[in-house]
Amino acid sequence: MSMSKERKQQLIEEYRVHETDTGSPEVQIAVLTEEINTLNEHLRTHKKDHHSRRGLLKMVGRRKHLLTYLREKDVQRYRDLIGKLGLRR
Repeated sequence: MSMSKERKQQLIEEYRVHETDTGSPEVQIAVLTEEINTLNEHLRTHKKDHHSRRGLLKMVGRRKHLLTYLREKDVQRYRDLIGKLGLRR
């Protein structure tokens, strides 16, 4: 269920703000979104996996907190990110 190192590195390179960036809100939100989508697929097959469901809810809460932080800090970066990730349809 975890993400491969190569996929995580691709996400970091795609969403980073500057050359050595690995921990900006954009990168963290992109990685969390990828993990959330993977876990959603897992839970569609394994409906009674409540331990993974709890982890999913924790990830969604963390992503929501990071999105709120980014929106308060810089609205344009927030709008660009949710458009790129396809959130908030």
